[in-house]
Amino acid sequence: MSAMKSSSTASRRAVRSAAARGDLRADAPASPRARAEAAIRATGQRVTLARVQVLEALQGAGRALTHHEVEQATAAAGPLNRVTVYRVLDWLTRTELAHRIAGEDRVWRFNSVAPSGSHAHAHFRCNGCSRVICLDDLPRGVRPRLPAGYRSQGLEVTVTGQCPDCRRAVRQAS
Repeated sequence: MSAMKSSSTASRRAVRSAAARGDLRADAPASPRARAEAAIRATGQRVTLARVQVLEALQGAGRALTHHEVEQATAAAGPLNRVTVYRVLDWLTRTELAHRIAGEDRVWRFNSVAPSGSHAHAHFRCNGCSRVICLDDLPRGVRPRLPAGYRSQGLEVTVTGQCPDCRRAVRQAS
């Protein structure tokens, strides 16, 4: 377990180092595929077609995707086995190229992580369609006061409400 953890730490450092050098700038590689390949290569681990396809789908989505939505997004390039998609999503999460968000419907949603390697931010979840997006502009450093002896390991903030599409649908129905 500690070998896996140190490998993940080394991967995070490699991605952050590549970002600091500018290797992962959004405008560096021209195509989405090239950006996904560069991010995976920066981890020092194998660049596989499945990893590239899944990361490219996450980076291009603009919101968090369910496993099923990732399968649909990658189907055009040739369908990936469901188990392969699960394994790739787990790998992307472990290497912090993506993060997962728990939904109230008990379905994980996955989103790519910015080139800075940080995913410390809040999320917005639509109560109507369950769409989840990242809210990157919230102030950092929010630290709730914990009882004596407790130590924080993370903080998840989810804002709920209605997305523009669901609000429009409600207005049109009334």
